[in-house]
Amino acid sequence: MLTSEEVSSSNGSPGWRQRNDLVQSAGRHIQRMQKALTQMNIQLANVLSDVSGVTVQAIIKAILGGERDPHKLAAFRNPRVKASEEQIARSLEGNWQEDLLFVLKQEQDGYEFCEKQMAECDRQLNHYLKQRADRSHGAPLPEEKRKGRLKKKSGNKPQFDLRTGLFRMSGTDLTRVDGIDVITATTILSEAGWDMSKWVTEDHFVSWLRLCPDNRISGNKVIGKGRLPTNNRVTIALKMAASTLRLSDTYLGAQFRRFRTRLGAPVAIKAMAAKLARLVYRMLCYGMKYVDKGAALYQAQHRHLQIKQLNRKAASLGYQLIPVPAA
Repeated sequence: MLTSEEVSSSNGSPGWRQRNDLVQSAGRHIQRMQKALTQMNIQLANVLSDVSGVTVQAIIKAILGGERDPHKLAAFRNPRVKASEEQIARSLEGNWQEDLLFVLKQEQDGYEFCEKQMAECDRQLNHYLKQRADRSHGAPLPEEKRKGRLKKKSGNKPQFDLRTGLFRMSGTDLTRVDGIDVITATTILSEAGWDMSKWVTEDHFVSWLRLCPDNRISGNKVIGKGRLPTNNRVTIALKMAASTLRLSDTYLGAQFRRFRTRLGAPVAIKAMAAKLARLVYRMLCYGMKYVDKGAALYQAQHRHLQIKQLNRKAASLGYQLIPVPAA
């Protein structure tokens, strides 16, 4: 059986794992900066939630530069921030302890180093994608029109057109599948590659991801069900993608909500991750184009199935269902 290390070593995009590690490290530096500010009674979190944002970063750099006046620090407020300068100034009235200021400086330096390293990873990844063969055969990249994707914050996304590079390399746009964003798509292609020939069928691919059921069978009967723990990065990414479908007004979103009601959240997330894995396999292996059919269609299909089952059950008991006309 192929291991995730063997697959990624031959297909992985250089620097992507390193970049993900740097994102996590930067997050830890952010948490420690927030802790140091709170210990000095600097309650910026009450008015500015994002420590990595433009306003907070400018304030922290001014603090480390020796500025202590709350009103002068509040003047760094970005015009898009909802909180007023007066509110920000009130949250900056703390006690400036030398040991905590030293910790704040260390963590700020660590965060800036991670940001610099992430930028280098982005340049390396961009260079790598431009060198890959064009498997899109000149086909245009589908335009992104979904409002949820257009309004989504960039966060730690690479600072270049990653979606176009992935489409050119793989020949298909995995982000058309609801729940799979460009970060998830990059993780899939980096870890598993675009060539699905390593797995004979989609069932083998799902099994490699350890998203298949672990049924203990004896005498053609399931006598127990086990768990298949894994640290496969594609599996983790697909599970996270599946969990985002809970509020999605799409076909997959409606299906996931039904799974969640019937099976419970943990099993539903695994089942939907397996569904996403099958879609990814078909798109990369057969060039299938994914088109969302909408939540209404899934609900109509589910209602039709329920009526069919009720009719069968009533017939077995000697009854007949008569539909009630709508008022």
